[in-house]
Amino acid sequence: MTPLVEPLSPGLYIVATPIGNLADLSPRAADILSRADAVAVEDTRVTAGLLRHIGVKRPMLPYHDHNAEGMRPQLIARMATEAIALVSDAGTPLISDPGYKLVRGARAAGHAVVTIPGPCAAIAALTLAALPTDRFFFLGFLPSKQHARAEAIAEVAAVRATLVLYESGPRLSACLAALADGLGDREAAVAREITKKFEEAVTGRLSTLATRYAEAPPKGEIVVVVAPPEPPAPASEADADTALAEALTRLPAAKAAGEVARALGLDRRTLYARAMELKGERTD
Repeated sequence: MTPLVEPLSPGLYIVATPIGNLADLSPRAADILSRADAVAVEDTRVTAGLLRHIGVKRPMLPYHDHNAEGMRPQLIARMATEAIALVSDAGTPLISDPGYKLVRGARAAGHAVVTIPGPCAAIAALTLAALPTDRFFFLGFLPSKQHARAEAIAEVAAVRATLVLYESGPRLSACLAALADGLGDREAAVAREITKKFEEAVTGRLSTLATRYAEAPPKGEIVVVVAPPEPPAPASEADADTALAEALTRLPAAKAAGEVARALGLDRRTLYARAMELKGERTD
């Protein structure tokens, strides 16, 4: 006799899938997919291949940008009595993907929401890029039109974190050039074919990478990782004196020193002593 398989509790199961190498599907993810009542998918052809890999057949329900508004209420209604797994074509659902509204709707309806973590191209690229990882900012895909892209880049130019974004091969060189124009010629990495046989992470300055890929645009989707801005040069004594002199026209010495200390990142006590000297010089 075939052993009975315990059914999953009703609700929404967010299942991360491989970004290239099918061996990266976790045992837990495979188990959830094999027991779900239905799987909400971006492309049935892609997910069918994954299900064949683990030797199971499950009903698939297309859920993507073009049908999400109509499908979402149906999926949420089914979660009351069924276990619905949500997958993307590759990686973790909701990351540069329309699934968050489904999660919001499921929670609003009182259904259980469970995550089954796994591969994510943005995180994998960070591990390959050899750039700071203590703080990072994910941008998804930048706009394709030049003006809108420049505006989006300007919005994050001052963010003191490593930037991570997705891009397609044909647009890669133009994107890298726009990043160099908007951010300065920072260090960066271009990661592609992650987890596949020809995985690579090419590092260099944004301008150098833009030239490289203008001559040979790569295929497929790519992750671009850009270093954070360089810390500003420390303020000089002349900078501090100029700022203090201006502040002293409006504020007492202690408050002037505090304001300049915050603005320039200098020691408040040292600035206070200098402010008193400047006041003395002005009195003389």
